[in-house]
Order: sequence, then C-alpha cells, then structure tokens
Amino acid sequence: MNPFLARIAEEVANGKSPTPVTTREFLSWFDAQRRGYWIVRSIRRDLEKAGLQTVPDFESNFIDSPLELRRVMAINPETTASTANAEVGTNNRPELSTEISVANPEWARKDPTYRISKLGPANQPIVSVKPDAPLTEVTALLLLRNFSQLPVMTNERDVKGVITWTSIGSRLALANAGTHARDFMEAHHEIRSHFSIFDAIPIIVTHQYVLIRGEDNRITGIITASDLSEQFRLLAEPFLLLGEIENHLRSMIADRFSIADLTDARDPNGDERQIQSPANLAFGEYVRLLEKPDRWKQFGLAIDRASFCKDLDNIRQIRNDVMHFDPDGVPPKELENLRDFTRFLNQIQSIISSNSA
Repeated sequence: MNPFLARIAEEVANGKSPTPVTTREFLSWFDAQRRGYWIVRSIRRDLEKAGLQTVPDFESNFIDSPLELRRVMAINPETTASTANAEVGTNNRPELSTEISVANPEWARKDPTYRISKLGPANQPIVSVKPDAPLTEVTALLLLRNFSQLPVMTNERDVKGVITWTSIGSRLALANAGTHARDFMEAHHEIRSHFSIFDAIPIIVTHQYVLIRGEDNRITGIITASDLSEQFRLLAEPFLLLGEIENHLRSMIADRFSIADLTDARDPNGDERQIQSPANLAFGEYVRLLEKPDRWKQFGLAIDRASFCKDLDNIRQIRNDVMHFDPDGVPPKELENLRDFTRFLNQIQSIISSNSA
C-alpha cells in the first residue's frame, strides 16, 4: 500500500481528521505531476485498497485546490435509488458528507466532463471594487492591470455588476453620467464552477468574460476570452503537433517501403488487419519498422538509428497520454519534445524537397 495512504488510513481509523492537501501534493505521493489515464487508474486502485476517497474527487478538483481524504462506506443498495432521487434538482453536495460511498472505484474516469473548476483562472482571487468607489479608482485599475472588465462587489459572494470600458464610454456620453462605480456598472454574467467549460463558451464569446461561482457561493475567479483562447491552445497544440509528426512519418515511409515491408512491421500480437499504406500502421509500428537495421538503411537518414528510434518511442508514449485526454494537459518538457521533433522532421522534409526539385 502507498505509505502516505497507509498513514492516512491509520489516522482515519483512529478517529482523526487528516490535514487537507492540494491535489498537486496528493499526486506527488504517487510520483505523478498530472492526471493521465493510467495514473488515475493506479491511484484509484490504491485508494480502494486503503478504503479511502478524496473529497472533492482528485480528478475533477483544480490541481492547486485542497482536498480531504475520508473513509469509504459500502453502498447500501436499498438506499441508493432514494438518495439519488432526493438529490436531483438541488445544490446539495453528497460528497461533502463525512463518509463517502462509491460504486465502482476501479473505473478510472469517474468525471468525464471538462469542468470549469479545472481551469486556473476559475480558482484565482479576482480584483473588484465597491459600488461607491470613485471612477478614478476604477479607470486606474483597468489601466494598471490591463483589465477589460472589473466586477463591482460588496463582498466575495455579492456581485452588484461589472464595469467595462464600453459601459464607461456609453455613460460618459450622457450629460449626467455620475462619478462612482455604481453609476457605470452593467448586469454581470456568471456560471457555476461545476458546469462544463462548453457551457461557458457562448457567454464568454458574447460578453468577453464570465464570473465563476463556487459550490460555497463565493466568486472564485473570472474567465476571459483571452483565458479561453490560451486554454484551447494548450489543449489543441499537442494534437496538432502529433498530427504533423505522424503525417511527416507517413510521407517518408510511403516513399521508401513496400506494402510487404509495412505488413512485416505489423504487431504480431495484434489483429490481422489489411496493411495498404503507412496510415494503416499504429504509431508503435513505425518504431517497430525503423528499429530494424536493414529497414533503417532503406529509410535513408544518415543519423544514429538508436537515437532516432528512442525519440520516436518517446513521442509514442506522449501520444498515448494525449489521446487519453489528460485534463492537466501536456507537461512543458513533453510539449517541447513534440515541438523539437516536429521541427526536426520539417527540416528533413525541406531538405528532401529541395533535393528533388
């Protein structure tokens, strides 16, 4: 059993409440930095062995937000249906009760939805002003922080509105615009933290922002159009780079190998699928093809075969994680590996094209 979980299980058995830890620290107990499919599966198995459950669930929680470990209760089949029915249509969170019930801890992806709560900006303190703040303070904050919108709040739960450059400009066009924040604010837009990121997109596209309200009714963050663009860049770039790498490899392989060569590279433990082009090979089969010395000579690159195949196999492993859609994205080092390998293949392709011209 994982030593950290063993200690927590002993504390819980003795009636103690373990100190909350961040999701990032919790992952470090398993020598992990992110929540890939296999990591999640392994952690859930260890939690099951220890009779523990994280609250909130470690997979859906923001990576730097706290979570607690609690004892798991066995499910009572007679009460499951009635409990579920009682929770429909309410804001109650059954996972906040002292003891948690789970039906199938073996299943790795308990929460497949990509929720707003997983985004960094949804979990960062926001800057706001009081309704009676002078307009000079409002404009100073907008300019100094490079903000496009500024919430008007009396406390962390009570939002009165939002001030934007548009709301300021439109009201200054009036003769009696006012001099305080309350005179320049407009209705705000918010969404609950447990909603899907796709529920937020239409609001952000229309209004350029959305406020995030957490389960305890506090405003926990704000997501702007630029935040959304950055998030989708982080999610999309690995897919695009892998697609480019694979297309380069297919092109280079197709020009140098016969159908018989490609068929010979097929995984012998796999299916008997028909191989008609490099597109029919799995990524690991590219490695299988090129790691053979005689095939490498056919490939025609005057570089070290072992080094190339090692890097290619590393790309394969990154690809496996990306295709399982890790909610934490690709680590910077692995993303840089993808970029470097893409640049390398682009250079090779450019040289080949210039030589054949």
